[in-house]
Order: sequence, then C-alpha cells, then structure tokens
Amino acid sequence: MLFGSSGIRQAFGPGLLALAVAAGRAVAGSASRVVLAHDTRTTSPLLAEAVTAGLVAGGVGVASCGIAPTPSLAYAARKFDAGVMVTASHNPEPDNGIKLFNPDGSSFTRAQQEAVEGAIRGSPAWKDWRGQGSTDPQQITGTHIAAIAGRFTLARPLTVVVDCGNGAASGVTPALLALLGAEVVALNCNPAGRFARPSEPLEEHLPYLGEMVRRTGADCGIAHDGDADRMVAWDSRGRYIDGDRMLSLLARFLGARRVVTTVDASMAVEAVGEVHRTPVGDTYVSEHLRGWGDFGGEPSGAWIFPGHSLCPDGIYAAALLCTIASRMDLAAEVDRIPRYSVLRTSLPSERAREVLTALGAASATDGIRTEREGGWFLVRASGTEPRIRITAEGVTQERAEALLEEGRQMVRRANLH
Repeated sequence: MLFGSSGIRQAFGPGLLALAVAAGRAVAGSASRVVLAHDTRTTSPLLAEAVTAGLVAGGVGVASCGIAPTPSLAYAARKFDAGVMVTASHNPEPDNGIKLFNPDGSSFTRAQQEAVEGAIRGSPAWKDWRGQGSTDPQQITGTHIAAIAGRFTLARPLTVVVDCGNGAASGVTPALLALLGAEVVALNCNPAGRFARPSEPLEEHLPYLGEMVRRTGADCGIAHDGDADRMVAWDSRGRYIDGDRMLSLLARFLGARRVVTTVDASMAVEAVGEVHRTPVGDTYVSEHLRGWGDFGGEPSGAWIFPGHSLCPDGIYAAALLCTIASRMDLAAEVDRIPRYSVLRTSLPSERAREVLTALGAASATDGIRTEREGGWFLVRASGTEPRIRITAEGVTQERAEALLEEGRQMVRRANLH
C-alpha cells in the first residue's frame, strides 16, 4: 500500500511529485470542494502545487491555505468535502508526504485509502477545458485559534516554554497561548524550512527544554513536531512527562470515562475509566472515536478531542495543558499517576513487513501483542520507516526489560528464516 499508518510518506523526488498529482486526481473522484495546506519543509510548496494541479484537473474547487498545522487544516475540513495536508509530520527533512482528512477531522479510513490507491492505479480521467476546477487562497489558522481560545480560561497567568521545531505551528501555538494570557518563551518558532532539531519531539531530541523551564521559572514546557498534530510536555520542575502519564493526566482532567488508546499504551490509563484499544496509529484511534469514547490518544503525543475534532490536535492539547498548569501543581499531579515500567526500542529492517507476516501478524503495522504474567510486549512494523518497533511494559523495571528482550529475540529468530 502507498499509505502507512499516517498517510503517504516518502523521500522527496520525482516519484513523489508524480504521485502528488495522481493523488489529487484520485481525491477529485469523490470530492468537489477541498481545503489544502502544507507544512514548512522546503519541498512542501512544490508538492502542494502538484496536488492542486491534480485536484483542479479533476474539476475540484481548492481552498489553498499555504503554511498551516495539520490540526488547523483538519478543523477547516468541516466546511469541505475533504482536506489534504502536504507534510511528512515528524519524519526527517528529506521526506515529505500527503495526509487526507474527512470533514469530521478524521483521517481517511483504510477503505477510503484503498479507494484512493485504486483510483491512482486506474489513472482517473482529466476534465476537459470546460470542467477544470479553480483555486481560492484562504486563511484558516485564525479560525482554529479562535475555536480553541473559546474553550479555555487560565485560572492565573503563567509562563510556558514552547518549542515548535521550526514547524507549521510556529506562528500558531505561541499566538494562542499569549491570547489566553500566558507569557510565552518561544524556541525554534520561526518557520525556517529546515529544522534546528529533529522534528520528532522525543525527549532525547530536546535535552535543553527541561533546563529552559527551570531557568525561566516556567510552569510547563511544550514541544510540537513539524505539523503540530503532536504535543509533548515538561512539568514545572523541568521533568519530561512521558506519553503514558500524559494520556492519564489529560483524561483525568477532562473527566473522560471512556478512553480510546493504542495497544502500546500503558496499563495505567485503565485506572481512569473504561478503555478500548486499537492498533498503533492515530488513524485507528480517531476512527474508533467516531462511535465510542470521550477522549483518545497514543503515547507518541497524539491527543484527540472528539468534541472539537477527530484529528490529533497538538495545539488544542497545548492550551489544555496550560489550563491544567494554571489550576494545580502540574508536577504533583503527574506524580499521583500510577506508573509502570514501559520500554520502547526499534530495530532497523528493510524486511519489517515480511518479518511480521512470518511471525503470524494479520497486519504487519498492527503487529502482535503478547500478554505475559506481570506485563506484555508488542512487536510491529513501523508504518512510516523501515523499522520494527518493540514496546514492553512490566510491573517492575526488571520485568519490562525481560519482556523487551523476549520481543527482540522473537524478531531475531524470524530474521534468520
């Protein structure tokens, strides 16, 4: 399939450029009005024009929005037949890609993705000169900011460190939090087209952020990936809040009793309320939230608020976290959340999907979750990179380490055949 766990992503080149035109033509088969935006990568404007060419050639009216975060694009899609975002999200700078959204903000389902791929392979017909579509420049970030700002009120002024990684939220999250009354210490908030740090907001990619929180006396710290569908955070002591604790923290504050998360999320969230688990990938979480759940997310930093949108919204999550920090001691709240040992690693593999199929996985990217006494481990093929990802959780560190090693050995044995 062209689609991974979060849209189409490839290294930029002639093949991706041609695919962008074809994808636009394919989407035109089921939509007459489409909203389109792109991230800050140097290759994104060209790819956005290529997608637009395909859409217009298929007779579509395109609202062209320039640079905007993915959640802003998805929120704007409610007034259109579909949304198209040109981004490789948290992937390295040489990559780029395309995400497709429904009017409710959810990503295209697997069935919709298969339909798009079928249309691409079938070479959909171009409209003649009488049936060509059109483009209309629009601005969407202001509407998104206003929608979020209307939902939150800070209980007191606070200071927040914000690192947008030179991505699409560089002009959005700082503006929103300032509008709410926060003093913003902005890092890497210029949309430079190149990233001052790796786009994926992992703790090891932001070793300076906790120290900046402590040095400035900030109440919290926040970081996004390149398209801001993710949000990760640091507490008032400058400690990184891991994704499993963040999931429980947000669910508790929202009063969510029905939580949708992924198979690799911690057992800790089960103390909050009823939990439904999906395969790894925010697409699956948002699809499940269409019919069940008050809140959803996955430990990677993707948080979904169905009353707002079914797209992971790191900008909305940033406003929510600041609201929490303005009302209570964030560090103390984090410490109250039960914590088990969760370990994650990945192994490079050009045969990742083949290996998971050999292990018996019905879907390579969904993977295989194995329950053991005192914990579990999950082995799955990455949907965006040539890697096999392994997650393990145990009631103790030693148990988690043993389960992680069991997962490694499972992969190594499969690689030998």
